[in-house]
Amino acid sequence: MTAAVAEPAPLTGLFAAIDAMDSKAFAAYIAGDGRFRFGSSPPVSGRDAIAEAVDAFFASIAALRHRVPVFIVEGSTIVCEGETTYTRHDGSEVTLPFANIFEVDGDKIRDYKIYADLAPLFAP
Repeated sequence: MTAAVAEPAPLTGLFAAIDAMDSKAFAAYIAGDGRFRFGSSPPVSGRDAIAEAVDAFFASIAALRHRVPVFIVEGSTIVCEGETTYTRHDGSEVTLPFANIFEVDGDKIRDYKIYADLAPLFAP
């Protein structure tokens, strides 16, 4: 049976690491040969490459914070839905919805897909 739960164990602290813009802490959640895809960007594989890609994204914003009220766990798949408030370098903010799908293996994420439209974040 599928159930909505609090932040599941393999993800505990993940969003805090992201909100701290700490790519090394973020990457520690990913399996060494894990895969990450953010929106329509090409997938990135391997913990070091993922940290580098995340650092590049972090450089494009001043800050971010997540609100993630929904987690659903089904076997090794975790789905979550929420909102991210991004702070641009000019100090303005935009809040956008997202959905993530994680495939986990034990306490590590094997595959992490973020579904979000970031166009409003970078719109003039």
